[in-house]
Amino acid sequence: GDSDSTSSFKPIGFIPQVSHTYAYLEDTYGAVNEMQVGIGESTCSGIFGAKPLGMPNGTALLSIDQLTQIAMERSSTAKSAIQLMGSLAETYGFYGAGEFEGTAESLAVSDVDEAWIFHILPDPTGYSAIWAAQRVKDNSFAVLANMFVIRQVDPMDTENFLMSESVHSVAKDYGWWNEHDDELLDFTKIYSDGEYEHKFYSGRRMWGAYHLACPSCNYPADYTDLQSDPVYPVYTVPDKPLSQLDLFRFHRYYYQGTEFDMGAANNLAGGPFSSPDRWKAGQGETEVKGNWERAIGLYRTSDTYVVASRKDAVDATGAVLWFAPASPLGSVFTPFSVHLSDVPESFRSGHQSVFDRKSAFWAACVVANVANLKWSYAITDIEKRQNDLEQASVEMVEKMDEVYASGKDMDVVEEEYVKNIDTIVTSMWSLSDEMLFKYASGFVNESPGGMSQMVGYPSWWLEAVGYADGPPPPPTTPKCCNPKNENKYNSVSVPSGETFALRGSHDDDEEGVLNGGTNTLTGKAAMKHHLKMMKELQEQITNDVSVSKN
Repeated sequence: GDSDSTSSFKPIGFIPQVSHTYAYLEDTYGAVNEMQVGIGESTCSGIFGAKPLGMPNGTALLSIDQLTQIAMERSSTAKSAIQLMGSLAETYGFYGAGEFEGTAESLAVSDVDEAWIFHILPDPTGYSAIWAAQRVKDNSFAVLANMFVIRQVDPMDTENFLMSESVHSVAKDYGWWNEHDDELLDFTKIYSDGEYEHKFYSGRRMWGAYHLACPSCNYPADYTDLQSDPVYPVYTVPDKPLSQLDLFRFHRYYYQGTEFDMGAANNLAGGPFSSPDRWKAGQGETEVKGNWERAIGLYRTSDTYVVASRKDAVDATGAVLWFAPASPLGSVFTPFSVHLSDVPESFRSGHQSVFDRKSAFWAACVVANVANLKWSYAITDIEKRQNDLEQASVEMVEKMDEVYASGKDMDVVEEEYVKNIDTIVTSMWSLSDEMLFKYASGFVNESPGGMSQMVGYPSWWLEAVGYADGPPPPPTTPKCCNPKNENKYNSVSVPSGETFALRGSHDDDEEGVLNGGTNTLTGKAAMKHHLKMMKELQEQITNDVSVSKN
């Protein structure tokens, strides 16, 4: 780039350099490195906040995105990544967004052998940090949903817990914990500020994910206060082993099939076609107080990803980052190997402020938005495309592992990964065009024989919005288009001068019923009926003339 491109920036601080760094993939946060250390992020509330250096009253150097990026560069295991991030934050200070929703952070940190949960927030001075981490037991599953989950921390159990000294010293200074109490310190109860937005903002997602992974656990959907009265575990063992395809499905969950289903029929909030999206923060919400349920699969998501740290692929293509731009509801989880020499342009571009047809972000974003023309119809098209592309990607990854293991040819592997990425982006742009055609103007259009199917609205929605109380039928009795001539017999003259009677001119018709000799149809339906009757009349005349001549 331009040698002067950084001239307008002034560093706010420095940390010591190291002699070697690892390659890694990132979005806003470090995601996965060549040593298969993976990180996932969830912003949390915390009781303390800090501002970054360079701002008025700023005290802290490092935010969570910077900590994760440094951890990617310098860490070969999940545990070392946690220790590095914690140490740097203690030394140089940590800051969140500086407001209730973002003063603290939670990370899932994994490698080929272990997975950990990491919580961090500023200390009360703003110059350091408070942090703790807990190891997730093998074969277990945990949920991080914008709230701390670590409870009792045991500083003596270094195999399963890591933490800063400030965890206990700050709690002691504030009178929240005493070492003479015969109880371990509850990290979430002391340092979390609970759920933000509303009750169930975090808890519903925790319940939902555990409901999917471990339905036999039967965790409660209700509780008093998630911060002080926990009803969900830090982690649990799922009913069966989970694959990446399961995790994709979990990230698209809006509680389908449960009492909280945001896309259920008869849920007026979803509109006539049962969209799970609930727009927020408009003028209306300042006038009407309330809250929407918070889905896991959310319309305003910038991206979602799944990191697969694969012990059986240490000597092959290593970790795989399954990345879905925009909302996972309309996106496809696309595999990336950390060993790719570059990221294709379609995944290097994409911002909500600039529409770009080269961008994978906008390909997914358009799919999700077009689907809202007729969500209950379109979601079947989207899910089929997602299933087809993601299953093909799983098979491609497995095949490339075999290719690399046999020949160590990364060029062939990279070519197939890039080809798969291009296929997915092209297919998603095609899908949005296909759905726009299929559901345009209220119809369902299925070429060639199913064009302009008039499906209208579901009956439950018509009843809910008062359709039956709409305008009544017209007061004038229609006579179009063959009014009865009271002064003449019902007969027709033909050129030969012969006359004959007409048959059945007032039978039931597919467009409606003719009652008492009067056509009750109007508009296009009446014209359609009139043309049909004229055609039948002409056929009757022709047939009768033929019989007469014979």
